[in-house]
Amino acid sequence: MVFFIGRFGAPRLGIGGTGRAFWKNRIGRGRKMNEFVRLRKEKLADVVVGNLKKHFFDAYSCATAAEARDLAISLIPVGSTIGWGGSATIDAIGIKDALRGGNYRLFDRDLAKTPEERVEITRSALTADVFLMSSNAVSADGQLVNIDANGNRVAALVYGPKSVIVVVGMNKVEATLDLSMARAEMVAAPINAGRFPGKTPCRVSGACGHCFSADSICATVAITRLSKPANRIKVILVNEDLGF
Repeated sequence: MVFFIGRFGAPRLGIGGTGRAFWKNRIGRGRKMNEFVRLRKEKLADVVVGNLKKHFFDAYSCATAAEARDLAISLIPVGSTIGWGGSATIDAIGIKDALRGGNYRLFDRDLAKTPEERVEITRSALTADVFLMSSNAVSADGQLVNIDANGNRVAALVYGPKSVIVVVGMNKVEATLDLSMARAEMVAAPINAGRFPGKTPCRVSGACGHCFSADSICATVAITRLSKPANRIKVILVNEDLGF
């Protein structure tokens, strides 16, 4: 058996002999812990889905991003017009490429050749049959929280498209509405701000400064308490970490 003296003087098992068994056991325990985390999120998703339905959202839960992509596509009638807002989650699940190969008319601003064309496509998406997006946070009692800069995402969520499909990783679910607001401000917004040029306190500190900078991406804060009409907004919870 080989021992090393750790940083604080505690002996550590080496990589030979019993050391292999030690680390194998640690890895096994880690895998079991990951399974407990997965099960906990799965149970929580069921609760959140139930609460969303009480608030007249159409709601689902999926184990993987691939399942969420396939479910979202199944909710879109063939021939629909489809738009989307900027979303790391929508990008991650691969639904854009799947739709590009289908029988749909897409308001695809990613294909715009000029800034002016991109703006026009973004405006057209507000009249789509279906709009795809994620949410900055979801409270366990079934409310959506979103912060937006230009407002196209929250505009589509509130009114315009006949149907809105919101795909959300369970990493964005918080226990209360207050914590959901805090997540949107302290986690999602600073990360999102880092993707764009500009000077804001959160780009420096990594935390929201509640600024009124001209470069702030927090122009509009929307809390969606209910889906009106009922089932217009469809929420798909995914038992994976998606987006930010």
